[in-house]
Amino acid sequence: MSMINYASREINCKIVYYGPGLGGKTTNLEHVYAKVTPDTRGKLISLATETERTLFFDFLPVDLGTIRGFKTRFHLYTVPGQVYYNASRKLILKGVDGIVFVADSQLERMEANVEAMQNLYDNMAEYGYDLTSMPFILQYNKRDLPNAAPIRDLQASLNPGFEVSDPARQRVSPDPFRAGENLVEQAEDGAWVERVPYFEAVAVQGDGVFETLKAVSKLVLKSLA
Repeated sequence: MSMINYASREINCKIVYYGPGLGGKTTNLEHVYAKVTPDTRGKLISLATETERTLFFDFLPVDLGTIRGFKTRFHLYTVPGQVYYNASRKLILKGVDGIVFVADSQLERMEANVEAMQNLYDNMAEYGYDLTSMPFILQYNKRDLPNAAPIRDLQASLNPGFEVSDPARQRVSPDPFRAGENLVEQAEDGAWVERVPYFEAVAVQGDGVFETLKAVSKLVLKSLA
């Protein structure tokens, strides 16, 4: 949950980058850290495990405006990708305001993606968080590789949609980030489903990194307004 610092007049929000090992979570954060203005960011903290690093830092974006006169400071975290670090994953999720799931587009990593997504839902449920009703963005990384799975296959496996039971929300809702696509629509069987917004990325080149961050940031600010 967001924390308010009345002394600095800042609202502190936590965004966690989740996903399978070596999928591009760290690369996303490193690119953001390198590009944001040095005087608006905190120190980049790195906690090394045997296979990968957990990173976090905070920054104060200058282009998102204020909420009731308060500036918004975002704290960005990655989680360890390996399953046996699940205790660390759960700890990092505590108090989260927004989630970015970084999926590895490579065909042979589909099972790892699905496992990490299920793990995310399980860990969020343990805290009593409803992932379907909070700021949540999917990023399909490594789109430049020749063995990248088609977007429709990634969507079918990781973003099939969850049922919309509220009649007031059972109407077509366009995706604000992708022209011609809908986030809420009626399936062939008549059920209404909602999907998570997604972005394609090549994080090592910076493609899609800030688009993903801006999208989740806007959803977080909207949830606070």
